[in-house]
Amino acid sequence: MEQRGFFSLSEHLARLSEDGDPLEVLAATVDFEYFRGWLVEGLGYGDGAKGGRPPFDPVSMFKILILQAQHNLSDARMEFMIRDRLSWMRFLNFDLGAPTPDENTIRLFRNKLTETGTLKRVMKAFDWQLYKKGYIPMSGQIVDASLVPAPKQRNTDPEKEAVKAGKSAHEIWPDEPNKAAQKDVDARWTLKIGGKVRHRPDGTPLPMIALPVFGYKSHISIDRHFGFIRGQHVTSASAPDGRQLKHVVGTDNTSGEVWADSAYRSQNNEKWLAGKMLVSRIHRKKPKGKAMPEATRKANAKKSSIRAHVEHVFAHQKNRFGLFIRTIGIKRAEAKLTLANLAYNMDRLIFHERRAAMG
Repeated sequence: MEQRGFFSLSEHLARLSEDGDPLEVLAATVDFEYFRGWLVEGLGYGDGAKGGRPPFDPVSMFKILILQAQHNLSDARMEFMIRDRLSWMRFLNFDLGAPTPDENTIRLFRNKLTETGTLKRVMKAFDWQLYKKGYIPMSGQIVDASLVPAPKQRNTDPEKEAVKAGKSAHEIWPDEPNKAAQKDVDARWTLKIGGKVRHRPDGTPLPMIALPVFGYKSHISIDRHFGFIRGQHVTSASAPDGRQLKHVVGTDNTSGEVWADSAYRSQNNEKWLAGKMLVSRIHRKKPKGKAMPEATRKANAKKSSIRAHVEHVFAHQKNRFGLFIRTIGIKRAEAKLTLANLAYNMDRLIFHERRAAMG
């Protein structure tokens, strides 16, 4: 059998480039080296003089987390895919045949990013990179939340009561450490009301379906003009949306207008927005026991045409990233969703840069 050499590999990679390797586009659009300083400082990597330098480059490891978020892969599957795909190895700067990170290395790296707060700083660093490219938040901001499911917990009634009381997993299962390690006491059940509107034979609408969902909730705000995620917050699925407004709304947008659905309208939120010199464009609620005034209905419809843009963000993440929380606890769920938000912003940057290049 004919042996293929190094030049055959180079030719193969060159053909991948000719076919439009999306990872080459990502590497050319996002300055990943820009994150090195934050990664090295946040993770406490020294100069290696006393040993202990990590075996893999922190920027390459960060790229792994972005790929993992884009494809919703487990750590074990990610380990395999890095070795399996030449385009991934090239993007990550790994040599063919050289060591690559295993699932434990990936997990520990992500956990350390989370525990040290480095992941949040990296998210902010990318925001600064957007500023440098001219993507300044403008035209107001849109706020919304989306449910992200997690594996359902099979608990007894007493265990459920203990979870609701705020006890830790090790307090609830003190004699079963392995079981406690697999129990998520931060996620919660909630009802998701929605779906396609159904009608009776006479044309009248049927009540909306309420589906139980167990997991977390991703709260975000996007700038209206460019559509980048500028603010984020993670809670359990049962947390009220309205109480999270101040966690995601920023004050650096060139317009002070804030759009959100009626779940965010409250006296406290209206007062808080006014105190920040922000203009509320939040939907008004239907009066109890009365029909919606026509003027209010029209105003809400106009707001909806603007607010609907945030739904594209969640659709992108759910359809392309397949968002699902596999980890245990809200801190790790927050890491998962922060990486998903970063990955989305990188995709969004590619979209804007391509459109600008086309004229």
